[in-house]
Amino acid sequence: MSTTPPLLGQSYDELSYWLSTQGEPPYRAKQLHQWLYTRNLQSLDEVTVFSKRWREANAKVKVGRSQVLQRTPSPDGTVKYLLGLADGENIETVGIPTARRLTVCVSSQVGCPMACTFCATGKSGFARNLQIHEILDQVLTVQADFGRRVSHIVFMGMGEPLLNLKNLHTSVERINEDIGISARNITISTVGVKGRIRALGQYRLQTTLAVSLHAPNPDLRLQLIPSAQHYPLDELLAECKEYMELTSRRFTFEYTLLKDVNDQDFHARELAQRVRGFQCHVNLIPYNPVAGLDYKRPTPPRVQAFLAVLEAYRVQASVRQTRGSAEAAACGQLRRQILTTAIN
Repeated sequence: MSTTPPLLGQSYDELSYWLSTQGEPPYRAKQLHQWLYTRNLQSLDEVTVFSKRWREANAKVKVGRSQVLQRTPSPDGTVKYLLGLADGENIETVGIPTARRLTVCVSSQVGCPMACTFCATGKSGFARNLQIHEILDQVLTVQADFGRRVSHIVFMGMGEPLLNLKNLHTSVERINEDIGISARNITISTVGVKGRIRALGQYRLQTTLAVSLHAPNPDLRLQLIPSAQHYPLDELLAECKEYMELTSRRFTFEYTLLKDVNDQDFHARELAQRVRGFQCHVNLIPYNPVAGLDYKRPTPPRVQAFLAVLEAYRVQASVRQTRGSAEAAACGQLRRQILTTAIN
């Protein structure tokens, strides 16, 4: 078995060094980099610009691509993928097209340890962090399947990105520098991990930070997000302010609306008071129901009433358009179905 790490995720300089140790001329690095990041390379045997002898000598070197186990399209054009990893684990990623954009919703972990009570991913447990090549593969898989360039990335798939901070940071660099997607078109979503928002701020990335609140007060947030017991809401918001000062970047508060749980007008008023003083945008997300969970989506009029209260308090807010609302729409449901089938 080759000791060379997967090539996907390596920078141009790293590829250049690896090839130089084999006596290859410098121009080979540009060729390999191009095939790796722009031509949907699956195996080194496909790189026909390299000699057959070189390809045979490196036959055991892995590119680092995953296998598409399931492809689930929705009528609106959104496509959800279940990807099989080399160790037998699987993850989800989503391609979300519009006329001008192609967004990929990227997973950062296999499962998630945060155990949010309304989330399908959290109900399936946590296995491990994703490696850099496993994160980048999601972007390249969607790009190849749609046959068009990916324009935007949102780290809103399976897992808590800030619990995989080192690989997250390197992945953002590779997405920006090697795949060629602007850092300003990359959003990192977090439910909040103590000290990690501050640590992310130290990188001075030009990405957008989206902080998942989902509740306007500590008691309700603890009910929805058990991990909040280790990271009180006031501490989370204080760290958000530090992040603002470190990066000078405007960020987003995400708020999933759950019918009769956190969607009433008094919740909206409390939320407006809570985010006062932040240079932010509140993104309201009507809940995508999950089989086996009791939470429900609010009615459209209730969502609009909640939005109207925020706007009355001069809070910049919008309702996220629901995409991929077919079967298994909520993140983590495909993987959960596979795990349930395996157990039964």
